[in-house]
Amino acid sequence: MVPGRIGSVGIVLRERVEMGELASLTGILEFAVAREIESYQIYMELAKMVHSPDTRMLLEGLAQEELDHKAQLELEVTKQGLTMLPVEVSDYVIQGKVEADMGIKDTLLLAMEKEKSSFRLYIHLRDMVDDAELRKILLELAEQEARHKLLIEINYDKLTDG
Repeated sequence: MVPGRIGSVGIVLRERVEMGELASLTGILEFAVAREIESYQIYMELAKMVHSPDTRMLLEGLAQEELDHKAQLELEVTKQGLTMLPVEVSDYVIQGKVEADMGIKDTLLLAMEKEKSSFRLYIHLRDMVDDAELRKILLELAEQEARHKLLIEINYDKLTDG
């Protein structure tokens, strides 16, 4: 269904730690912002492909929440007095991750995997920082991603039960 990094947060994090990219608070926050941009892009691509207005609204709503997460992380960068390279949505256009002929069920399964991956990401990142406020924010983001996954699961179950 989806080649690449979906579901491989641990591997990506290990690679980035080994490369020294997540050795700093700035690196951790940049990585998290990039993941939110990636999530936004995936949801917008999926929303364009589905025919169901309800599923389209769900995916567009999730995309907006990912932008809200991005803004929350960028605010934390400012509060921490850090400088981060500007990250633009266009820098993270997803290519080859979403198949044009995906049905609604596969679309929701992909969205569930994305949320599960994001949840694990924030738990891993939380464990990498010492700052209590940032740990709290990362945990809140993990909880929001878990709620997203549950919302998608509920919609998926409606499709498969009916």
